[in-house]
Amino acid sequence: MTGTGNDMIRIGTRGSLLATTQAQTIADALTKAGHPAELVIIRTEGDASAKPVAEIGVGVFTTAIRTALHNREVDVAVHSYKDLPTAPESGLVIAAVPPREDPRDALVSRGNMVLGELPPGSTVGTSAPRRAAQLRALGLGLEIRPLRGNLDSRLGKVASGELDAVVVARAGLVRIGRTDAVTEAFDPVVLLPAPAQGALAVECRSDDAELVRILAELDDESTRASIDAERSVLAALEAGCTAPVGAIAEVVESIDDDGRIFAELSLRAVAAAEDGSDTIRASVVGPVERAEQLGKDLAAELLELGAGALVGRGSQA
Repeated sequence: MTGTGNDMIRIGTRGSLLATTQAQTIADALTKAGHPAELVIIRTEGDASAKPVAEIGVGVFTTAIRTALHNREVDVAVHSYKDLPTAPESGLVIAAVPPREDPRDALVSRGNMVLGELPPGSTVGTSAPRRAAQLRALGLGLEIRPLRGNLDSRLGKVASGELDAVVVARAGLVRIGRTDAVTEAFDPVVLLPAPAQGALAVECRSDDAELVRILAELDDESTRASIDAERSVLAALEAGCTAPVGAIAEVVESIDDDGRIFAELSLRAVAAAEDGSDTIRASVVGPVERAEQLGKDLAAELLELGAGALVGRGSQA
Protein backbone atom coordinates (compact mmCIF):
# COMPACT_ATOMS: atom_id res chain seq x y z
CA MET A 1 0.00 0.00 0.00
CA THR A 2 1.19 3.51 -0.76
CA GLY A 3 1.55 5.33 2.54
CA THR A 4 3.22 2.58 4.57
CA GLY A 5 6.86 2.74 5.51
CA ASN A 6 8.45 5.68 3.70
CA ASP A 7 5.74 5.92 1.03
CA MET A 8 3.62 9.04 0.78
CA ILE A 9 -0.19 8.80 0.94
CA ARG A 10 -1.55 10.80 -2.01
CA ILE A 11 -4.79 12.62 -1.18
CA GLY A 12 -6.95 13.71 -4.11
CA THR A 13 -8.91 16.95 -3.74
CA ARG A 14 -10.44 19.80 -5.70
CA GLY A 15 -8.28 22.88 -5.95
CA SER A 16 -10.50 25.44 -4.20
CA LEU A 17 -9.36 27.02 -0.95
CA LEU A 18 -12.11 25.22 0.97
CA ALA A 19 -11.39 21.82 -0.60
CA THR A 20 -7.64 22.01 -0.07
CA THR A 21 -8.09 23.28 3.49
CA GLN A 22 -10.38 20.33 4.24
CA ALA A 23 -8.02 17.83 2.64
CA GLN A 24 -5.03 19.32 4.46
CA THR A 25 -6.67 18.60 7.83
CA ILE A 26 -6.73 14.91 6.84
CA ALA A 27 -3.14 15.06 5.55
CA ASP A 28 -2.02 16.66 8.82
CA ALA A 29 -3.85 14.06 10.93
CA LEU A 30 -2.31 11.19 8.96
CA THR A 31 1.17 12.71 9.11
CA LYS A 32 0.84 13.25 12.86
CA ALA A 33 -0.08 9.56 13.21
CA GLY A 34 3.08 8.56 11.38
CA HIS A 35 1.67 8.24 7.85
CA PRO A 36 3.10 11.07 5.68
CA ALA A 37 0.59 12.47 3.21
CA GLU A 38 0.47 15.03 0.40
CA LEU A 39 -2.30 16.69 -1.64
CA VAL A 40 -2.90 16.02 -5.32
CA ILE A 41 -5.11 18.67 -6.97
CA ILE A 42 -7.73 17.34 -9.40
CA ARG A 43 -9.81 19.56 -11.67
CA THR A 44 -13.47 18.51 -11.84
CA GLU A 45 -16.29 19.25 -14.27
CA GLY A 46 -17.94 21.31 -11.57
CA ASP A 47 -14.90 23.59 -11.42
CA ALA A 48 -15.04 24.11 -15.20
CA SER A 49 -18.75 25.01 -15.36
CA ALA A 50 -20.55 28.16 -14.28
CA LYS A 51 -23.97 26.49 -14.39
CA PRO A 52 -25.99 25.93 -11.18
CA VAL A 53 -25.24 22.64 -9.41
CA ALA A 54 -28.87 21.58 -9.76
CA GLU A 55 -28.44 21.83 -13.54
CA ILE A 56 -25.07 20.09 -13.95
CA GLY A 57 -25.97 17.24 -11.62
CA VAL A 58 -25.18 15.43 -8.38
CA GLY A 59 -21.62 14.13 -8.17
CA VAL A 60 -20.18 16.71 -10.56
CA PHE A 61 -17.47 17.61 -8.03
CA THR A 62 -16.63 14.03 -7.11
CA THR A 63 -16.54 11.97 -10.32
CA ALA A 64 -13.07 13.08 -11.45
CA ILE A 65 -11.61 12.50 -7.99
CA ARG A 66 -13.14 9.04 -7.77
CA THR A 67 -11.82 8.22 -11.24
CA ALA A 68 -8.31 9.15 -10.08
CA LEU A 69 -8.82 6.89 -7.07
CA HIS A 70 -9.95 3.97 -9.25
CA ASN A 71 -6.97 4.57 -11.57
CA ARG A 72 -4.54 4.55 -8.61
CA GLU A 73 -3.41 8.09 -9.36
CA VAL A 74 -4.26 8.91 -5.73
CA ASP A 75 -4.71 6.74 -2.64
CA VAL A 76 -7.34 8.73 -0.75
CA ALA A 77 -10.11 11.15 -1.71
CA VAL A 78 -11.51 13.80 0.62
CA HIS A 79 -15.01 14.99 -0.25
CA SER A 80 -17.56 17.34 1.25
CA TYR A 81 -19.88 14.48 2.18
CA LYS A 82 -23.00 16.34 1.03
CA ASP A 83 -21.61 16.36 -2.54
CA LEU A 84 -21.57 12.56 -2.80
CA PRO A 85 -24.39 10.65 -4.53
CA THR A 86 -26.26 8.42 -2.08
CA ALA A 87 -25.60 5.25 -4.12
CA PRO A 88 -22.40 3.45 -3.03
CA GLU A 89 -19.45 3.47 -5.44
CA SER A 90 -18.28 -0.02 -6.42
CA GLY A 91 -14.69 -0.69 -5.36
CA LEU A 92 -14.52 2.27 -2.97
CA VAL A 93 -15.31 2.66 0.73
CA ILE A 94 -15.85 5.63 3.06
CA ALA A 95 -13.13 4.60 5.49
CA ALA A 96 -13.52 7.59 7.81
CA VAL A 97 -16.02 10.30 8.70
CA PRO A 98 -14.10 12.71 10.97
CA PRO A 99 -15.84 14.85 13.60
CA ARG A 100 -18.33 17.17 11.94
CA GLU A 101 -18.03 20.94 11.72
CA ASP A 102 -21.10 23.13 12.47
CA PRO A 103 -23.80 21.83 10.05
CA ARG A 104 -25.93 24.99 10.06
CA ASP A 105 -26.55 27.35 7.17
CA ALA A 106 -25.34 30.92 7.63
CA LEU A 107 -26.41 34.32 6.35
CA VAL A 108 -23.88 36.90 5.18
CA SER A 109 -25.59 40.23 4.53
CA ARG A 110 -24.89 43.87 3.85
CA GLY A 111 -25.07 46.05 6.94
CA ASN A 112 -24.94 42.94 9.15
CA MET A 113 -28.71 42.55 9.01
CA VAL A 114 -30.27 39.28 10.15
CA LEU A 115 -32.75 37.62 7.81
CA GLY A 116 -35.80 39.17 9.45
CA GLU A 117 -34.35 42.66 8.99
CA LEU A 118 -33.89 42.38 5.21
CA PRO A 119 -36.55 44.49 3.45
CA PRO A 120 -38.98 42.72 1.07
CA GLY A 121 -37.43 42.50 -2.39
CA SER A 122 -33.92 42.06 -1.04
CA THR A 123 -31.77 39.85 -3.27
CA VAL A 124 -30.45 36.71 -1.58
CA GLY A 125 -28.06 34.36 -3.40
CA THR A 126 -27.87 30.63 -2.74
CA SER A 127 -26.52 27.62 -4.62
CA ALA A 128 -29.06 25.15 -3.21
CA PRO A 129 -32.70 24.60 -4.26
CA ARG A 130 -33.18 23.29 -0.69
CA ARG A 131 -32.21 26.65 0.77
CA ALA A 132 -34.18 28.60 -1.84
CA ALA A 133 -37.36 26.63 -1.15
CA GLN A 134 -37.13 27.03 2.61
CA LEU A 135 -36.32 30.74 2.32
CA ARG A 136 -39.34 31.28 0.05
CA ALA A 137 -41.53 29.33 2.49
CA LEU A 138 -40.74 31.88 5.21
CA GLY A 139 -42.84 34.41 3.28
CA LEU A 140 -40.46 37.33 3.70
CA GLY A 141 -40.79 38.54 0.09
CA LEU A 142 -37.12 37.98 -0.70
CA GLU A 143 -35.83 37.64 -4.25
CA ILE A 144 -33.84 34.40 -4.36
CA ARG A 145 -31.10 34.25 -6.99
CA PRO A 146 -28.88 31.31 -8.08
CA LEU A 147 -25.27 31.47 -6.94
CA ARG A 148 -22.06 29.74 -8.01
CA GLY A 149 -18.38 30.25 -7.33
CA ASN A 150 -16.06 29.70 -4.39
CA LEU A 151 -16.80 31.11 -0.96
CA ASP A 152 -14.69 34.22 -1.41
CA SER A 153 -16.45 35.14 -4.65
CA ARG A 154 -19.84 34.57 -3.00
CA LEU A 155 -18.95 36.85 -0.11
CA GLY A 156 -17.65 39.35 -2.65
CA LYS A 157 -21.08 39.63 -4.25
CA VAL A 158 -22.38 41.02 -0.96
CA ALA A 159 -19.40 43.31 -0.41
CA SER A 160 -19.76 44.74 -3.94
CA GLY A 161 -23.51 45.30 -3.55
CA GLU A 162 -24.42 42.85 -6.35
CA LEU A 163 -26.49 40.95 -3.78
CA ASP A 164 -27.99 42.02 -0.46
CA ALA A 165 -27.11 38.68 1.16
CA VAL A 166 -25.99 35.12 0.52
CA VAL A 167 -26.74 31.90 2.37
CA VAL A 168 -23.84 29.43 2.60
CA ALA A 169 -22.73 26.54 4.79
CA ARG A 170 -21.26 27.89 8.03
CA ALA A 171 -18.81 24.97 8.11
CA GLY A 172 -17.06 26.26 5.01
CA LEU A 173 -16.60 29.71 6.54
CA VAL A 174 -15.21 28.12 9.72
CA ARG A 175 -12.70 26.08 7.74
CA ILE A 176 -11.34 29.03 5.74
CA GLY A 177 -11.32 31.34 8.76
CA ARG A 178 -14.13 33.65 7.68
CA THR A 179 -16.66 33.31 10.51
CA ASP A 180 -16.31 37.08 10.96
CA ALA A 181 -18.53 37.43 7.89
CA VAL A 182 -21.46 35.52 9.43
CA THR A 183 -24.45 37.73 10.18
CA GLU A 184 -26.71 34.93 11.40
CA ALA A 185 -26.41 31.16 11.84
CA PHE A 186 -29.80 29.59 11.21
CA ASP A 187 -31.40 27.31 13.76
CA PRO A 188 -32.53 24.14 11.94
CA VAL A 189 -36.09 25.03 12.96
CA VAL A 190 -35.79 27.90 10.45
CA LEU A 191 -33.58 26.30 7.80
CA LEU A 192 -32.78 22.59 7.80
CA PRO A 193 -29.31 21.97 6.32
CA ALA A 194 -28.43 19.53 3.56
CA PRO A 195 -27.94 15.92 4.62
CA ALA A 196 -24.26 15.51 5.67
CA GLN A 197 -23.58 19.27 5.60
CA GLY A 198 -20.41 20.10 7.53
CA ALA A 199 -19.06 16.53 7.33
CA LEU A 200 -16.16 15.11 5.34
CA ALA A 201 -15.99 11.72 3.64
CA VAL A 202 -12.53 10.14 3.52
CA GLU A 203 -12.60 7.53 0.78
CA CYS A 204 -10.18 4.88 -0.47
CA ARG A 205 -10.18 1.67 -2.49
CA SER A 206 -11.97 -1.11 -0.63
CA ASP A 207 -9.27 -3.67 -1.49
CA ASP A 208 -6.57 -1.64 0.30
CA ALA A 209 -7.08 -3.21 3.73
CA GLU A 210 -4.07 -1.52 5.34
CA LEU A 211 -5.12 1.96 4.26
CA VAL A 212 -8.72 1.27 5.33
CA ARG A 213 -7.35 0.41 8.78
CA ILE A 214 -5.18 3.53 8.95
CA LEU A 215 -7.98 5.86 7.87
CA ALA A 216 -10.45 4.24 10.30
CA GLU A 217 -8.46 5.86 13.13
CA LEU A 218 -9.87 9.21 11.97
CA ASP A 219 -13.50 8.04 12.15
CA ASP A 220 -15.98 9.59 14.58
CA GLU A 221 -18.80 7.16 15.42
CA SER A 222 -21.38 9.79 16.38
CA THR A 223 -20.78 11.81 13.23
CA ARG A 224 -20.96 8.69 11.04
CA ALA A 225 -24.26 7.62 12.64
CA SER A 226 -25.75 11.09 12.10
CA ILE A 227 -24.63 11.17 8.47
CA ASP A 228 -25.90 7.64 7.81
CA ALA A 229 -29.34 8.63 9.11
CA GLU A 230 -29.52 11.88 7.13
CA ARG A 231 -28.38 10.33 3.86
CA SER A 232 -30.77 7.43 4.37
CA VAL A 233 -33.64 9.93 4.30
CA LEU A 234 -32.30 11.41 1.08
CA ALA A 235 -31.77 8.01 -0.54
CA ALA A 236 -35.30 6.88 0.29
CA LEU A 237 -36.78 10.03 -1.29
CA GLU A 238 -34.38 10.30 -4.24
CA ALA A 239 -36.24 8.18 -6.85
CA GLY A 240 -38.03 10.76 -8.95
CA CYS A 241 -37.05 13.44 -6.43
CA THR A 242 -37.04 16.99 -7.76
CA ALA A 243 -37.84 18.85 -4.55
CA PRO A 244 -35.31 20.03 -1.96
CA VAL A 245 -34.76 17.82 1.08
CA GLY A 246 -33.10 18.90 4.33
CA ALA A 247 -32.14 16.69 7.25
CA ILE A 248 -30.14 16.85 10.44
CA ALA A 249 -29.35 14.23 13.06
CA GLU A 250 -27.45 14.31 16.33
CA VAL A 251 -26.60 11.88 19.08
CA VAL A 252 -28.35 13.01 22.27
CA GLU A 253 -28.45 11.79 25.85
CA SER A 254 -31.70 10.31 27.16
CA ILE A 255 -32.70 8.90 30.56
CA ASP A 256 -34.59 5.60 31.01
CA ASP A 257 -37.17 4.82 33.68
CA ASP A 258 -34.43 3.72 36.07
CA GLY A 259 -32.54 6.99 35.73
CA ARG A 260 -29.79 5.56 33.54
CA ILE A 261 -28.34 7.78 30.81
CA PHE A 262 -28.05 6.35 27.32
CA ALA A 263 -27.40 7.67 23.81
CA GLU A 264 -30.09 8.03 21.16
CA LEU A 265 -30.17 9.48 17.67
CA SER A 266 -32.49 12.43 17.05
CA LEU A 267 -33.34 12.99 13.37
CA ARG A 268 -35.35 15.77 11.70
CA ALA A 269 -36.12 16.23 8.02
CA VAL A 270 -38.09 18.45 5.63
CA ALA A 271 -39.37 18.10 2.08
CA ALA A 272 -40.27 21.35 0.38
CA ALA A 273 -41.91 22.58 -2.80
CA GLU A 274 -39.40 24.49 -4.91
CA ASP A 275 -41.62 27.57 -4.98
CA GLY A 276 -41.89 27.55 -1.18
CA SER A 277 -45.65 26.97 -1.26
CA ASP A 278 -45.49 23.95 1.03
CA THR A 279 -43.11 22.25 3.44
CA ILE A 280 -43.57 18.94 5.24
CA ARG A 281 -41.53 18.20 8.34
CA ALA A 282 -41.13 15.12 10.51
CA SER A 283 -38.81 13.85 13.23
CA VAL A 284 -37.88 10.61 14.95
CA VAL A 285 -35.72 9.45 17.87
CA GLY A 286 -34.27 5.95 18.15
CA PRO A 287 -31.23 3.73 18.76
CA VAL A 288 -27.94 5.02 17.36
CA GLU A 289 -27.15 1.59 15.89
CA ARG A 290 -30.32 1.80 13.75
CA ALA A 291 -29.29 5.05 12.08
CA GLU A 292 -29.99 4.00 8.50
CA GLN A 293 -33.33 2.41 9.38
CA LEU A 294 -34.38 5.54 11.27
CA GLY A 295 -33.74 7.51 8.08
CA LYS A 296 -35.87 5.10 6.06
CA ASP A 297 -38.64 5.25 8.67
CA LEU A 298 -38.61 9.05 8.64
CA ALA A 299 -38.71 9.15 4.85
CA ALA A 300 -41.72 6.83 4.94
CA GLU A 301 -43.44 9.18 7.41
CA LEU A 302 -42.73 12.17 5.17
CA LEU A 303 -44.33 10.33 2.28
CA GLU A 304 -47.36 9.44 4.40
CA LEU A 305 -47.73 13.13 5.23
CA GLY A 306 -47.88 13.98 1.53
CA ALA A 307 -44.23 14.59 0.62
CA GLY A 308 -44.66 12.34 -2.43
CA ALA A 309 -46.43 15.14 -4.27
CA LEU A 310 -43.58 17.54 -3.44
CA VAL A 311 -40.78 15.20 -4.51
CA GLY A 312 -42.32 14.32 -7.85
CA ARG A 313 -43.56 10.84 -6.95
CA GLY A 314 -47.23 11.63 -6.52
CA SER A 315 -49.46 8.55 -6.54
CA GLN A 316 -46.42 6.32 -7.08
CA ALA A 317 -45.09 7.12 -3.62
